Amino acid sequence: MDWNAFKVFLAIANTGSLSAAARRLSVNHSTVFRRLNALEKEMGGRLFERFQHSYQLTGLGEEVLVLAKTIESAFDDIERHIAGKDYQPKGKVSITAPNNIAYHYLPGYLASFNQAYPDIDVEVLVGNLDFDLNKREADVAIRANAQPPENLVGKVVANIPWSVFCGVNYLDSKGGNKVSPRTMQEMKNHSIIGASEFLKKVAPFPLLDKSFSEQIFVRANDLNSMSYLAEAGHGLAILPNDQERQGLIKLFEVQPQVTSKLWLLTHPDLRNQTRIKLLIKHLTDCFEKEKRLI
Repeated sequence: MDWNAFKVFLAIANTGSLSAAARRLSVNHSTVFRRLNALEKEMGGRLFERFQHSYQLTGLGEEVLVLAKTIESAFDDIERHIAGKDYQPKGKVSITAPNNIAYHYLPGYLASFNQAYPDIDVEVLVGNLDFDLNKREADVAIRANAQPPENLVGKVVANIPWSVFCGVNYLDSKGGNKVSPRTMQEMKNHSIIGASEFLKKVAPFPLLDKSFSEQIFVRANDLNSMSYLAEAGHGLAILPNDQERQGLIKLFEVQPQVTSKLWLLTHPDLRNQTRIKLLIKHLTDCFEKEKRLI
């Protein structure tokens, strides 16, 4: 038997009319009429006497009312039991992230996620290479792209400006704060850390090669490596602000402004899985509150 039909029966019994029952259940009049007729056919007799302005229970209706109230009470008990449960989704979620995000941001974000959802296991896949979400190499991806692949869905969780950085002792070796550059033009008298391989094509490195090629004495194909070269005193490095940490001094933001879009992505087939939705929401909240990325 259809419990929805019994809901209609109870609503009519309590209100005395089809129209009032329809309003109580937020359905239309014809739905109430159809379900009542189907229930009466199934029960083998009329449950209500039809009067011009009201519906009154028949003898059979009175008997069914007792049973329906018992069923209603049982459903209420079930709903309360489920609502009272501290339900925790379970399972594994794999997430891929660039080196620096994985090292300096995810550990704290995932610690609070684990406290909230201890039965969800998270696997972190570290690397700047793209894992294939189509092949389920990862469930969630954090990527710094101008535009993500069309086959993935997600949102921008941060627009990260780029700045010029140096190691904490670099300026002292050059004569102190009086030689600290405040614009790109003032970098002419400093050693500069350049990009190599695929990174040379990423803004702002083409401009750097064009304007400061004679001052570049060391190069790297990885932003993390560039940041550690700067920390060691090799010169100035242009880096996204997510690289900021102790050991580095941020001198000024690059002008004209350069920003990296940080995307949080998943495959369309996975976006409605509860554990993946929870992780994406948690990470989105964390990134949007992250002051280090401003």
